[in-house]
Amino acid sequence: MLLLLQILIVGVGATLVMDIWAIVRLRLFGVPSLNYAMVGRWLLWIPKGRFIHNPIASSESQQGEALVGWLAHYATGIAFAGLLLPFAGAIWFTEPTLAPAITLGLVTVAAPFLLLQPALGMGIAASRAPKPWHARAHSLLTHAVFGLGLYLSALIIKPLAQL
Repeated sequence: MLLLLQILIVGVGATLVMDIWAIVRLRLFGVPSLNYAMVGRWLLWIPKGRFIHNPIASSESQQGEALVGWLAHYATGIAFAGLLLPFAGAIWFTEPTLAPAITLGLVTVAAPFLLLQPALGMGIAASRAPKPWHARAHSLLTHAVFGLGLYLSALIIKPLAQL
């Protein structure tokens, strides 16, 4: 049970670090974050049989899409934190190290590159974005920041992990 709580806290913490990075990135570089309402829209269309949108912004909005998108964003962060178990082992939560966290963060960029971006109408690895390499670089950097957030969150709760 303690391990599940650790995964929950580390996942939420890492996602929060990523969201703080998105605010910093917007202010420093003028690069907006993903609109999580569009993620919610996409998820709400799936049960209706529509998985791919070209682009998602042109699809009819869905009631509650912002809430669904933000909940999915944080649930994904928690799920990715759970991948630390098979990737680094349960010991990582008592003795966190930076390398597995950053590596996992970078590996998770496969999700937007191969699933989310194509489904939202941006193509594989944002190939249809106005500046594909710009979008890819920001995705990689954002997921590296998520990895840093995994590490920092684990450090913060390390005393809990040692109970």
